[in-house]
Amino acid sequence: MNSRSKSALRKSNSARSAARPKATRASAGKIGQLPEWNLSDLYSGIDAPEVGRDLHTMDSECVAFETTYKGKLAEQTAGDGGGKWLAEAVKRYEAIDDLAGRLSSYAGLVHAGDSLDPAVSKFYGDVSERLTAASLHLVFFALELNRIDDAVIERALQAPELGHYRPWIEDLRKDKPYQLEDRVEQLFQEKSQTGYSAWNRLFDQTISSLRFKVKGEELAIEPVLSLLQDRDGLKRKAAAEALAKTFKANERSFALITNTLAKDKDISDRWRGFADVADSRHLNNRVEREVVDALVASVRAAYPKLSHRYYRLKAGWFGKKRLAHWDRNAPLPFAATTTIAWPDAKSMVLTAYRGFSPDMAEIAERFFANNWIDAPVRPGKAPGAFSHPTTPSAHPYVLMNYQGKPRDVMTLAHELGHGVHQVLAAGQGALMAPTPLTLAETASVFGEMLTFKRLLAETRNGKQRQALLAGKVEDMINTVVRQIAFYSFERAVHTERKNGELTAERLGQLWLSVQGESLGPAIEIKAGYENFWMYIPHFIHSPFYVYAYAFGDCLVNSLYAVYEHASEGFAERYLKMLSAGGTKHYSELLKPFGLDAKDPKFWDGGLSVIAGMIDELEAMG
Repeated sequence: MNSRSKSALRKSNSARSAARPKATRASAGKIGQLPEWNLSDLYSGIDAPEVGRDLHTMDSECVAFETTYKGKLAEQTAGDGGGKWLAEAVKRYEAIDDLAGRLSSYAGLVHAGDSLDPAVSKFYGDVSERLTAASLHLVFFALELNRIDDAVIERALQAPELGHYRPWIEDLRKDKPYQLEDRVEQLFQEKSQTGYSAWNRLFDQTISSLRFKVKGEELAIEPVLSLLQDRDGLKRKAAAEALAKTFKANERSFALITNTLAKDKDISDRWRGFADVADSRHLNNRVEREVVDALVASVRAAYPKLSHRYYRLKAGWFGKKRLAHWDRNAPLPFAATTTIAWPDAKSMVLTAYRGFSPDMAEIAERFFANNWIDAPVRPGKAPGAFSHPTTPSAHPYVLMNYQGKPRDVMTLAHELGHGVHQVLAAGQGALMAPTPLTLAETASVFGEMLTFKRLLAETRNGKQRQALLAGKVEDMINTVVRQIAFYSFERAVHTERKNGELTAERLGQLWLSVQGESLGPAIEIKAGYENFWMYIPHFIHSPFYVYAYAFGDCLVNSLYAVYEHASEGFAERYLKMLSAGGTKHYSELLKPFGLDAKDPKFWDGGLSVIAGMIDELEAMG
């Protein structure tokens, strides 16, 4: 998951991420010693004097910026030398944004590393409050900038100094129809601390503190989720039942968090004038609603030939007609049982990257050499995985929970794809480096595909090739089918929330409806699964984010097909696309590869790649 999609100033509390926490149990054994990140490139610790210094600088710079520019943008920009004058203002704004990004990223990363430490939680909350308070002095800038007449802005952009920022200014002006008057915008920003940001934080701390009793042992959520991929069917069942029991005990809390955030979003959308529940996400992603609708319709229509067909095959491999929901991600009976040690995972990914582009591998290597990765499972650590770009004056950090499974290797390849993208895009600066989520997931999924293709080419044993291919199909179903089912669930929740609160029971009914549709008849949904919506962080932190995964996967399938048939120069064009950051629309970036996501048939092409792999599996028997 890409963790920072917009500038720190416009979304100062979006970083859901984590600084170097206390080392806990040793991460040796079969998987080897796992790296923990070193966040000293940001700050040496939560008590570092540099943190206080930078917060003070942030306060004073924001006040000075407001004093210098507020109420003057239209007049000064229209005057002689207006373009150069405005360019200086944007440059100052960008420098503040970079500093805000450093502070918010560090606080977020520390918190993701250990959300149970009271000192860390206080630090995270205090920094977030200070940044929000400081950024209130900057709210006027984007609003005033958008009120300047189009002709005046266009004339000012002829100045080379301001022309550099054209992509950011044009991007910003797309928000114009939805912006409110200054004091309302300030209120929205300030109230976020006691509104959605507080509920986000409550979700994180609640999930991290939950314990699940599996065969007499109390476990945090990540090890329990990992057991759903265990070779022992009784362990998978025990894990699913433990998840169901603890979720049931906490359903009222999660229902309240979900209802509150859905209502919060509804209020914001209503004030801003968004017509559809997902329109604000589409705007943020700079993607047209009809393109997303076409993607969703194509995927849902393909459920029978993708997930339904694959799970029927998988049930047959287990000698059954139907699989219980806890067996959905079970290792195949003929799959290798070895645990993949961390050094081997590193070698697999870097070798695959190097085969595509030595430059790409060199960037990925930095993450290992410089301790930019936090890999062990720890109590209080955020579940899942992400790559956080921090800010262009620093570098990204990757968080994952590595447990030596084949999927963990693919997660490493995925997050390093993000990391490479973020390093390359950093050259665009704090305002133009962030990439819309639709393209942010492209680099990550492409990294996975490179790694999979490399492993497949090196595997000679027929059964292991079958297992590898099946594993890739499962990953693609989880990335495409499952994420579109998530999106359908979110749409149902947010639409229904307009008419009143949803009980935990009703949320469970909606969840079972979309899951039944997407998984198909070969998956038997047992009691308890109705509450499995509770742990999905995207629903809380980034409403409607999930379709970006499906967008990225289908896009990469098409992109990889171009790569396989391309002559020299594909890698260079690909890295150039990543280096563009947020300076170009996705349609413009895809043009050199002959791809057009607005073509209704485009998505069918990406989905046919998955269907073709299932054809191959059927032929293997």
